[in-house]
Amino acid sequence: MKGIILSGGTATRLFPLTATTSKQLLPVYDRQMVFYPLNTLIKAGIKDILVIVAPEQSGQYLNLLGSIFDKYGIRLEFKVQKVPCGLADAFILGEDFMDNDNVTMMLGDNILEDDIHKDVKKFKKGGMIFAKEVPDPERLGVVEFDKKGKVLSIEEKPKKPKSNFAVPGIYTYDKRVVEIAKNLKPSDRGEIEITDINNKYLEMGELVVKKIKGAWLDAGTFDSLLDAGIIVREKKLYKKFSPIVDKAIADFNAELKAIAKKKLI
Repeated sequence: MKGIILSGGTATRLFPLTATTSKQLLPVYDRQMVFYPLNTLIKAGIKDILVIVAPEQSGQYLNLLGSIFDKYGIRLEFKVQKVPCGLADAFILGEDFMDNDNVTMMLGDNILEDDIHKDVKKFKKGGMIFAKEVPDPERLGVVEFDKKGKVLSIEEKPKKPKSNFAVPGIYTYDKRVVEIAKNLKPSDRGEIEITDINNKYLEMGELVVKKIKGAWLDAGTFDSLLDAGIIVREKKLYKKFSPIVDKAIADFNAELKAIAKKKLI
């Protein structure tokens, strides 16, 4: 299982905060946002992770993450996405990195409380996504279930949602996802949509949808960014990180402080 974190885009809803840095490098309580999806993937047992970034911030990602996990057996690669083409484009960009392995992709601005380790470990074939009950499903991908819990449909940002269950930004697929993504037609907004990939696996009868109960935070607006930090503090999510991530951050902080002291001398 490989991992992909999608951290490109311009994040115009967060201007001027994102005029000088990537949204995923903004702080959520005591660490940058990108560490939360990294933590989810690392806790799921994934050791090879591709981070897709915008060209303007590629240097910032390298300065922060370039070698932070080297001694902990976690290998990070970076790929520049010059123009955002939709979430499904991540699998086309990541084809060589995936190298015919299964993949779990997570959006860089999503914070997930639930531990998905068991679900990822059991995954063998097809597609697996998650669903979370939310008050405003119309702004997201929406999953419709029948009375027995079987998935009937998935719609992208419907005006009249058929349920309150939205699809968080974490997706697991087998190697076929690359060819599926390559054969997608762009939507009306000119992007290849992740919902179309999900519907393809649904048509093949190979899509599994897991419902999550813990907090799911999409820190893409001023209010949700503030709320994310408050919820992380109140639920003490910062204490539930993988020891690998905590140690890597502590080592990085110590290194930065040592460099700062040398500059002062």
